[in-house]
Amino acid sequence: MYKNKTFLAIIPARGGSKRLPRKNILDLCGKPLIVHTIEAGLKSKYLDNIIVSSDDSEILEISKKYKVGTIIRPNELSSDTATTFDTIKHTIENIKKKYDYIILLQPTSPLRTEKHIDEAIELLEEKNADAVISVCETEHSPLWCNTLNNDLSMENFLREDIFNKRSQDLEKYYRLNGAIYICKTNKLLEEENLFLKENIFAYKMDRKNSIDIDEEIDFLISQEILKSIK
Repeated sequence: MYKNKTFLAIIPARGGSKRLPRKNILDLCGKPLIVHTIEAGLKSKYLDNIIVSSDDSEILEISKKYKVGTIIRPNELSSDTATTFDTIKHTIENIKKKYDYIILLQPTSPLRTEKHIDEAIELLEEKNADAVISVCETEHSPLWCNTLNNDLSMENFLREDIFNKRSQDLEKYYRLNGAIYICKTNKLLEEENLFLKENIFAYKMDRKNSIDIDEEIDFLISQEILKSIK
């Protein structure tokens, strides 16, 4: 609880993953991947409850060892086409207690810590916001990007106003990093989206802590960062 507001963290963890099989329970520096997120949630000063939603018995058993709540996700919410909102709604509908805010903590962000979670909640209160979403600076400016035709021509690839400019002279851009999504529960259910239309703010994280494991290269980078920290 923070400032008389209650917070439920939901960790969605499917058993299936095409690009990196069984990634949510892969051993990352001595712990299953999902445990890094569970531990960050347990160390938070403000979270009132943590629930892991999964279709996978092994993931659920690992989660129970850490004394967090678990919910069995039905098959229709475990496919590649199932939405995050549907998973959150299913969790909300299957618990007795109601919470003021929902915090989505994806297990694929193992470098997000309790410090980040608590700072995001504090920002929520400071801004009197309905939602806060974590972001980080983009690795490369999108101004250096464009599409290519089949002939690979680069005519008009860059805008003329950025010719001869150094990357550090370009405007900073930020991207969603997938680590933290906080949303007022009633607004979430009303708009059926974590990304509200208004009264939503960004919590900025550094790129090192923003690794989102999607492929093997992301896993290997996370592994090396964690080793360097230890």
